[in-house]
Amino acid sequence: MYTIKTLNAISPVGLAKLPKNQFDVTVDADAPDGILVRSADLLNTTFNDNLLAIARAGAGVNNIPLERCSEQGIVVFNTPGANANAVAELVIGMLIAGSRNVAAAAQWCQGLAGDPAMAKSVEKGKKQFVGNEIKGKTLGVIGLGAIGSRVANCAIELGMEVYGYDPYISIEAAWNLSSQVHHCVNLNDMLPLCDYITIHVPYLPTTKDTINTQTLALCKDGVKILNYARGELVNTAALLEAMDNGKVSGYMTDFPSEAILGRPGIVCTPHLGASTPEAEDNCAIMAAQELSDYLRNGNITHSVNLPEVHQPRAGGKRICIIHKNEPGMISQITALTTEAGLNIENMVNKSKKNMAYTMLDATGVVDARLSEKLSSIPAVIRVRIL
Repeated sequence: MYTIKTLNAISPVGLAKLPKNQFDVTVDADAPDGILVRSADLLNTTFNDNLLAIARAGAGVNNIPLERCSEQGIVVFNTPGANANAVAELVIGMLIAGSRNVAAAAQWCQGLAGDPAMAKSVEKGKKQFVGNEIKGKTLGVIGLGAIGSRVANCAIELGMEVYGYDPYISIEAAWNLSSQVHHCVNLNDMLPLCDYITIHVPYLPTTKDTINTQTLALCKDGVKILNYARGELVNTAALLEAMDNGKVSGYMTDFPSEAILGRPGIVCTPHLGASTPEAEDNCAIMAAQELSDYLRNGNITHSVNLPEVHQPRAGGKRICIIHKNEPGMISQITALTTEAGLNIENMVNKSKKNMAYTMLDATGVVDARLSEKLSSIPAVIRVRIL
């Protein structure tokens, strides 16, 4: 029986993936084996020694101390793509709404309350909110992952000309991308072509301020920018300067800040990207399945601090070892299994930066003594026998 602590309201649809005869799901556990979390801040949390994994029901993990988790042998999972449809739909909705000045027009209409000549006022006032259709316009998509590829494909269906830039596009994303999307190998080549630009990349030191003074200078005059990924991807000072001089005619974002609120041409939503019951269900289901598979079988899927490792059981006991990515680890591990007289049926070893994971199925006497010997290897962080 594994104890799972929930730190936020997790969708019951997801929790149903943790059978009650194998998992005790509670909000009060003092020493859980696993944690399910959404937005709760864990950065200063002290983790118990037996905590094995943390599953974040969402993509971002900036609320989890990844380095400390790695040092303690705690696997951290996220749920990439689970909320992709929700975010993509919002982006397309705001692409259209921003083009037609829907937000400003709707707010203006509220001021007509009590106007006895409302019909005439509407006809006279609508001129200030004239927008444009998106059909035939050009959209540039920065980042062609689960969300960006959906946005690109939908824009194609709406009659837009779409260019995409992603130097790290995955094979899965490439297969899902419409063949009508023009792939650009250089961002600077794409920017001058676009009437609209939408950004869908993770926030990293290398992606901070992707939209900046230099990249904006390459854009068409009057370009519209959409940012539903992370606020820090767009340099606020550069954006406001570009809006003042007419380079940017509109900015739609899910990340309000004091500097941009109330500015004409800027439409902010309160981080609504994944705020749908469908997305919450999808994230919870994926997080619960990742947590369950790791705790019961040692398989790692969608971890942000450990490599992806999974294989079917081959009989006997399964030995799972989290260790530092150092030379000679495999020989040290197999020396001990040979000494114990084990027969290795299956074995896999993968690394991710300075961390590595070795998983093997072995027949013979696999006991606590072997676990102690494996744990005594200096580079080994955690050993589990399943």
